[in-house]
Amino acid sequence: MRILFMGSGAFAAPTLRWLAGSNHDIAAVVTQPARGSGRGRRTVRTPAGAVGRDLGLEVIEIGDVNDPAFIERVEAMRVDVGLVVAFGQKLGPRFLDTAPGGYLNLHASLLPKLRGAAPINWAIARGERQTGCTVFRIVERMDAGPVLTARSTDIQPAETAGELHDRLAVSGLDAVKDALAMMADDRRPSGTPQRDELATKAPKLRKSDGAIDFRRDAEDVVNHIHAMTPWPGATVRYESTTGRWENVAIVRARLVDHRPGPGAPPGTIDDRLSVAARGGWIELIEIKPSSGRLMTWREYVNGRHVAAGDRFVAMPPA
Repeated sequence: MRILFMGSGAFAAPTLRWLAGSNHDIAAVVTQPARGSGRGRRTVRTPAGAVGRDLGLEVIEIGDVNDPAFIERVEAMRVDVGLVVAFGQKLGPRFLDTAPGGYLNLHASLLPKLRGAAPINWAIARGERQTGCTVFRIVERMDAGPVLTARSTDIQPAETAGELHDRLAVSGLDAVKDALAMMADDRRPSGTPQRDELATKAPKLRKSDGAIDFRRDAEDVVNHIHAMTPWPGATVRYESTTGRWENVAIVRARLVDHRPGPGAPPGTIDDRLSVAARGGWIELIEIKPSSGRLMTWREYVNGRHVAAGDRFVAMPPA
């Protein structure tokens, strides 16, 4: 089949690499425009766009795929089907008509659960035990089209959003292969309609979503830490009883099986170097100071002379 591939994020890379080595014909790789990054505003292309160039494919950077001139350009490509993976733009009804086989999307959740931009993060944050990938047919409503195929996986203990992202990017490839096989011989499978009453939302994350609040239930705090890693980062301020402080990101943690005793305010570090939260204690595993490298909690304790009575408090607004 002749396929228009549309992707921007790193989640799209495994699928694009496989597609380039398959018997399918990639008409072009459509991706978001390159953007300035860092203090020097160095121009950085999208991960999918960079992979496309490395593979020698035609890469088109476009800020609005629904622009009439671009739609005409796509129509001239005469593609059979479109495949969308971590692209970042909504496809309008006229654009969806540019491929007779329609447009398929690889989404990182088991739809209709977790419709939206950040399904991996919210699956972990909400304490889901299982998630997966779904290939569905794109319709006008966001992530609401009929499902062609899906793959499920268990979320591992202490697995971060970054680690789950990488696993799903690979396992999702199997779902893509199945979906494209269904499209062979000019077929256009209708798929299975989603049950809208079971839908949940996974909105785009903001930097402020990373802030840790140790007043929350201890298990929720642990889930939040893993869900916000690596971006936007699970951030909090460390304060010692001597007046020293610094902002840190907690990268990995686990729940300790006993409840806090009287007089242990949330965020307080006890003599076992665990941290109090509502209904339990949290053992930190990895931490990253804002001005330093990733390190184990023990390394941080030794380097900063962390002691019982020190605490973690919410960072003031930027």
